[in-house]
Amino acid sequence: MQNFQQNLQKLEAADTQVLGVSMDSTFSNAAWAEKIAVTFPLLSDWGGDVTKQYGLYNSKYKAARRVNYLIDKSGKVVEMQIDSEAVDPTKLVTLCERRKSTE
Repeated sequence: MQNFQQNLQKLEAADTQVLGVSMDSTFSNAAWAEKIAVTFPLLSDWGGDVTKQYGLYNSKYKAARRVNYLIDKSGKVVEMQIDSEAVDPTKLVTLCERRKSTE
C-alpha cells in the first residue's frame, strides 16, 4: 500500500482512483492507514465474502491473497497482478499513464 501511496500523485494525474481492500474491519483499516500514512480509501471486506467470491482467499493462511486490478471506465478488468507481482505498482502506473495519454 505504501508503494501505491508513493505513486498516488502520478496515478491521480492519470485519472486513476486507487482503492485498497482488506478483510480487516473498517476500524483496523483506518488505524493502519493512519499508521502508514495512506490517504486513499481502504475498504473493508469484513468476513471475506468478496475475497472468497473472487477466488482470492488463502485458506492456509486464512487471509486474502495480494492482488491489483486495473479496471477501465466501462468496468472491464484490463490488467491483474497477483501475489508477489502485486507489490510493485510500477507497471500499473505506466499503464494508467499510457491510457490517459491516448484519450
